[in-house]
Amino acid sequence: MSKLEKFLVKILSGNADQNIDFHELCHLLQHLGFSLRIKGSHHIFTKENIDEIINIQPESKNAKAYQVKQIRKIIIDYKLGGSL
Repeated sequence: MSKLEKFLVKILSGNADQNIDFHELCHLLQHLGFSLRIKGSHHIFTKENIDEIINIQPESKNAKAYQVKQIRKIIIDYKLGGSL
């Protein structure tokens, strides 16, 4: 199992939402095919055929827990984890 797959499992498990590294999360989203645009501290991810726009900001070195939950819901709803 690759490092990215382990990270995806960590996100999907929902056990450590407050301890998700922000830069790893950005890397995962880009690997899943999302395009990144940065405006200030806002990292905005979009993907064709995905209605939701993901807008995340770092909280120290980690992502905000509620944003991790939103990303988990999008990954599950659109079945994006299978592309790893």
